[in-house]
Amino acid sequence: MRQGHVRIALAILLSAVLLHGHASAQGTSAPKAGPAPGETYSESFRGSQRDNVEYQKIAPIKVFDNLYYVGPGFVSVWLIPTTDGLILVDGAQEPYVDFVIDNIRKAGFDPKNIKYILLSHGHLDHFGGAAKIQALSGARVATLEEDWQLIEAAFKAPNANANANRPLGAALKRDMVIKEGDTITLGKTELKVYKLPGHTAGSPSFTFTVFDNGRPHKALIFGGPGQRGGVQGGTEFLNSIHRLQKEFSDIEVPVHVHSHLSTYPYPGGAVFERMQKTRKPGDPHPMVDNATWRQWLKTAEAGTVKYIEDAKAGRPVR
Repeated sequence: MRQGHVRIALAILLSAVLLHGHASAQGTSAPKAGPAPGETYSESFRGSQRDNVEYQKIAPIKVFDNLYYVGPGFVSVWLIPTTDGLILVDGAQEPYVDFVIDNIRKAGFDPKNIKYILLSHGHLDHFGGAAKIQALSGARVATLEEDWQLIEAAFKAPNANANANRPLGAALKRDMVIKEGDTITLGKTELKVYKLPGHTAGSPSFTFTVFDNGRPHKALIFGGPGQRGGVQGGTEFLNSIHRLQKEFSDIEVPVHVHSHLSTYPYPGGAVFERMQKTRKPGDPHPMVDNATWRQWLKTAEAGTVKYIEDAKAGRPVR
């Protein structure tokens, strides 16, 4: 595969994202827009600018040697290059799928070399583009059984997902069913699969190694970082948080499935805010931050306890 086409220093690259990243794939100028008063940059993509298509079209970001952000602003799409092809985590949704494909090319890779599309959970903003990208690449599409059931239900009742700004997209057929304990291996890269429910009944999560100028760091993609579904979903999510605290407290790099976590915002921002920091030679990577990961888990634990209490008391919850 072609690699190494993105050689711009991180600070310069983020300047391009922040200042010029709202150009469309056709090179037209985006409407002038930005965060509303009180919004962070990341938050604006899921808030005041959620339906501003051109605003959402940000440039790809090389985050680590083997990890690129190639999605629109409101939902993450992660590209993991390996020695034997590409792994894509999530596929965004229409009208952004062609944009994601173009971003992969801009990052210096051929989307036809995608071998796996791993879905973090069965919600439309994560699976909506998978069928189109699979048709282009021939990739296997993989998620847990519970999330395949959600995906299939979405296509059986398309009107339930009706949104003029978020079309359902090409139908995705069940492909590869993964489970807790599986390992996805491509070239020299391994992603271990875990089931951490609560956002959905499945929510596959993945650990793998990212490299910063060759230095390894332990990374985790948490498939569903916010509870849904009342008492049952809240209880499942709380159990997942407790498991993360017990088994994954050493994570150095949390790889978020949204640039802004709306349920429990990530302290210090996520990829956009962190990657805009000027990094001098010898400085630590801004995404390597175990202390904030552990702090976020405590916040999520406390918030989920309250969520369950509210649900049991009959107070409105999501």
